[in-house]
Amino acid sequence: MKVAPVAEVKAHLGVYLEECETKGPVVITREGKAVAVLLAPLDDDDLERLLLSRSPRFQALLDKSRRSIRSGRGLSRSEFWKAAGQRRQRSANRIPA
Repeated sequence: MKVAPVAEVKAHLGVYLEECETKGPVVITREGKAVAVLLAPLDDDDLERLLLSRSPRFQALLDKSRRSIRSGRGLSRSEFWKAAGQRRQRSANRIPA
């Protein structure tokens, strides 16, 4: 992992892009404090995980789901998969427009 000031990264972005792809993340600093990380995703799934992990909207949805489960309003594993199968079946039975 490399640490570099924002001015340096701006001046040599291509070099830092190559570095994060080959050597790992680059921590970008402003006035000595980390403000960003330049990171090359491994694949599309990795990119999706990275984006969702930093999404306030997605995190709020997860928190709401966790609270629901803790309060006893969640589905058991078997109930969940049964409902998912029924929903999938309904979608498959729809006639495309």
